[in-house]
Amino acid sequence: IYPPELSDLVYICDRAYSKDEILEMEETVLKALEYKVTIPSAHSFLVRFLKAAHADKIMVQLSCYILDGTLQSYKLLQYLPSQLAAAAILIARRCIGRNSWSPTLLKYAKYCEEDIVPVARAVL
Repeated sequence: IYPPELSDLVYICDRAYSKDEILEMEETVLKALEYKVTIPSAHSFLVRFLKAAHADKIMVQLSCYILDGTLQSYKLLQYLPSQLAAAAILIARRCIGRNSWSPTLLKYAKYCEEDIVPVARAVL
């Protein structure tokens, strides 16, 4: 998805607002929201946890595949996005023969393996 260009916004507004006025309003809105315009998604947690896990390409792809599969399950909505990301990494690590969890993951994810195993079972 590509955001509209500034000239397109001026056109959409039938030139009721100039480029400068649109940019000024955008700044006002962002300041009012304190620049909090995104939510913590499972994917953002996955990216962070994969860095902590020193993931190779196969582990990244497998974890992404597993996490994408969670989007199709209504029953998984009970889990936090960070728990689903951690579960995807745990499953991927087991699939490729690595230790299930590491001290580095414990530090960055704030979950121990015992916390994530029930989530991983629900994912599978």
